[in-house]
Amino acid sequence: MRIDNRILVGKGETEAAILPAMANRHGMIAGATGTGKTITLKVMAESFSDLGVPVFLADVKGDLSGCCKPGEMTDKIAERLESIGIDPTDFPMRRYPVRFWDVYGEGGHPVRTTVSEMGAELLSRLLGLSDVQAGVLSIAFRVADDNGWLLTDLKDLRAMVAYITEHATELLHEYGNISKQSAGAIQRALLQLEDAGGTQFFGEPAIDLFDWMQTDGNGRGIINIFHCAKLYQSPLLYSTFMLWLLAELFEQLPEVGDLDKPKLVFFFDEAHLLFSDARRALRDKIEQMVKLIRSKGVGVYFISQQPSDLPDPVLAQLGNRVQHALRAYTPAEQKAIRTAAATFRPNPAFDTEEAITALGTGEALVSFLDEKGRPSVVERCTILPPQSMMGMIDDERRKSEIMADTLYGKYDEPVDNESAYEILTGKAEREAKEKADAAEQAAAEQEREKQEKEEAKAKEKAEKEQARKKKKTSPALGKVASSAANSIGREVGKSLYRGLLGTLKKWF
Repeated sequence: MRIDNRILVGKGETEAAILPAMANRHGMIAGATGTGKTITLKVMAESFSDLGVPVFLADVKGDLSGCCKPGEMTDKIAERLESIGIDPTDFPMRRYPVRFWDVYGEGGHPVRTTVSEMGAELLSRLLGLSDVQAGVLSIAFRVADDNGWLLTDLKDLRAMVAYITEHATELLHEYGNISKQSAGAIQRALLQLEDAGGTQFFGEPAIDLFDWMQTDGNGRGIINIFHCAKLYQSPLLYSTFMLWLLAELFEQLPEVGDLDKPKLVFFFDEAHLLFSDARRALRDKIEQMVKLIRSKGVGVYFISQQPSDLPDPVLAQLGNRVQHALRAYTPAEQKAIRTAAATFRPNPAFDTEEAITALGTGEALVSFLDEKGRPSVVERCTILPPQSMMGMIDDERRKSEIMADTLYGKYDEPVDNESAYEILTGKAEREAKEKADAAEQAAAEQEREKQEKEEAKAKEKAEKEQARKKKKTSPALGKVASSAANSIGREVGKSLYRGLLGTLKKWF
């Protein structure tokens, strides 16, 4: 609820309100299942919208869709409002401007990005690659970038991996070794990603993040609800998408410094998934983005069961905190409660650690930053109810909201523009054609040489035959001369013979 240009979240001994100028210092909503985290998230999202700040929130369970319908003033809600000193008549129930999104295009406008925009590092995490395999994937991206080949969808990446494998020898000196085994592992991982719905996430038209940073005609920030009940069934795909989103915002938005209010506020549910199984290098980059993205005018709010789900460097950046109840049934849970209590500035009025276990549903320990950026003393308060409907809408209402949106049709139909697959396929076809043409030319040359040899043999044979016929057709004198010569030859041979037997002198 917006009050005196502040975001009122709850009330105890004092009002628990976020100052808009401190909202981009990030925050956290923590607590066990069923303690009221979703209600707190809705209250804050509605208040930011009233302030004119666009909101993006991940709807894991589907129960945030009710923001598009006004809530109902029940006796229970009226009683809660009166308990914290708010007249129910001063708390209007209303709907909020909502825009639905969904990777699968079922519960909202399709959300796509290109493989090139995702990058090798996040994709390696998504595919579960080893360091060596991730190195080969990085080479594929580098070769594509150096040649200006856009990797739009997964078939582009498969074609790219096949290309660098076939040309591994040529690429060795410039890019390094490309193992066939690693390339094969990448191809298998890509097939698994396709089976998990990756083909719908990667493609064009890619999402324009500035479509998430809009207000309605009344100046209220649009609440972008990312429907991810289905996507959450693949936790790795869900968490990688959220990390990509954070990275894209960090890269695309300009530096603006400290503003009177954020340009955009993000709520990341199931925040522990963002950091689980992440390599140290990736965790370092996430921590760096969280530290620096506030200068881009973006506030990031993590929702998880306990603060220890987040790395300490990230936790240290979260100035606005709402802690719902935690239960201490095991030694590990008791330790988590002590850790959670230690993150708050103590209040002499109560024991923070004890209070965390005693909170009821809808109650929380709250600490927000003051005008000088200092965390306030922790307060135990009752969280306000949301002004929109609690719960989810039916499919018919969701569909009508999507179709009535001004963005309807912009992302609904996928587009397959020319990219690496088409370029490499065309390149392979040209090379195959050139090879076929060369082979055909070589065969024709060989056939020509063979024909020339056969013609030479035929000519030689004809000449011999002509000579033989000429010999047979000599004149009669020639025959007589030839006969006389033959006769003399025979007589000489005969005389010589006799001479050899008698006396040679007698022949002469």
